[in-house]
Amino acid sequence: MPSSASTTSRLKRLVPLLCWCVFCSVLNGTMFNIAVPDIARDFDLSAANVSWVITGYIVIFAIGSISYGKLADAYSVRRLLTIGLLLFNTGALLSLLAGSYPLLVAGRLVQAGGGAAIPALVMIIATRFAPVELRGRVLGAVSATVALAMGLGPLIGGLLAGAIHWRWLFILSFATLPAIPLLGLVLPREPRRPLRYDLAGACWLTLLVAVLLIALTTRQPWFLAPVLPLGLLLARQIRRSPWPFIPRNLLRDRLYRRGLLVTFLGMGTVFGLLFTIPLLLRQVHDVSTTDIGLIIFPGALCGSLAGLLGGRLTDRWGAPPVALCGLMILSCGYLLLAALGGIGTLLILLLLILCYSGFALLQPALGKIVSLQLPIEQSGIGMGFYNLIYFLSGAFGTALVGGMLETLDRPPAWLGDPLMARYRGVMLLLALAAGAAALIFRLSFRGDGDAQ
Repeated sequence: MPSSASTTSRLKRLVPLLCWCVFCSVLNGTMFNIAVPDIARDFDLSAANVSWVITGYIVIFAIGSISYGKLADAYSVRRLLTIGLLLFNTGALLSLLAGSYPLLVAGRLVQAGGGAAIPALVMIIATRFAPVELRGRVLGAVSATVALAMGLGPLIGGLLAGAIHWRWLFILSFATLPAIPLLGLVLPREPRRPLRYDLAGACWLTLLVAVLLIALTTRQPWFLAPVLPLGLLLARQIRRSPWPFIPRNLLRDRLYRRGLLVTFLGMGTVFGLLFTIPLLLRQVHDVSTTDIGLIIFPGALCGSLAGLLGGRLTDRWGAPPVALCGLMILSCGYLLLAALGGIGTLLILLLLILCYSGFALLQPALGKIVSLQLPIEQSGIGMGFYNLIYFLSGAFGTALVGGMLETLDRPPAWLGDPLMARYRGVMLLLALAAGAAALIFRLSFRGDGDAQ
């Protein structure tokens, strides 16, 4: 798509709408976690039972991200995004009115099925309609929005659920409704392409992802038993199908595979950090829920600004140096949190600014690098698979950190104070994973034309 005045003008109208949809989608996920204890109380549920309102959402959201990507290779992203937003709001309405827990879960699943369209199709829109020289800015704006929503979510969720009721959190989802007609005006029309849909491959992949996510989010190892046979069935289907759900040549691209691996390692550490910080603040520093949100928010705000800057730097300097810088900042932030996180909350606030900034630099650069490895006819499924790896990394990072915090009941003496030692061990692991991602990235993308 050539860069022109008309393209730039269209993007200026399109990007704010996309960012608004992304903001509402991320906000819906982050602020809703605050309401889980209240839901358990209102419906008289155990922790295991109430967790399905989160686990089910994650499973459907992750599977939906790759499904919308595949459909976008045949159908107009404008139509798919409209369907997604309608489902997202329908699910919010069902959840708002639900009189029982099963109906609430059903509403959340419908909402997840629609909400999955937002990040999946936004990445595809940036890849398909933004010229290469502007793609970093578009992805940077999205990254900035994600960082801001991740920080605002717990704060807004806590205030709204505490002042009124957790059901009113769903009202905020309806703010995406005005975007539906506006997106129809600014998104270009696309010709219908033939859909060669490998239903068997889609089913095997869906089952594999569902089993993995349920095992990770519930931390039940026996759920992993079907993973190997499902993986073998999926691999056989990919070999045999004339039009496999995951194209055979997609995963043969070395740089695309390396980009996915770096995404899994790097982004997984961010989700692990977001899970750990509230627990660290509560258990080590005895901080209230409201104050936890206030401590996290400055980092999210600075991360939002860093995302805008990172997008511009990605277009100006190339994606590899910006992504590597983001990974190194993350690794340094985790090391400093391990060393200084037990001293005081002000230091944690400052270090979260560093970590959020690293995340906001990394996200648009990685997105651009991965998108540049894809032929246009595979941009939908390619970016859908990227989104799937992104969400899997979040589930894996959260589950791994949660497991470490549970098992490190007697941490080694060299980790220092027993109360802080478990969190120090987690931060060191996150630093190691981010460092490994930086090394893999440096060896794969040297800025020599592989990914600019």
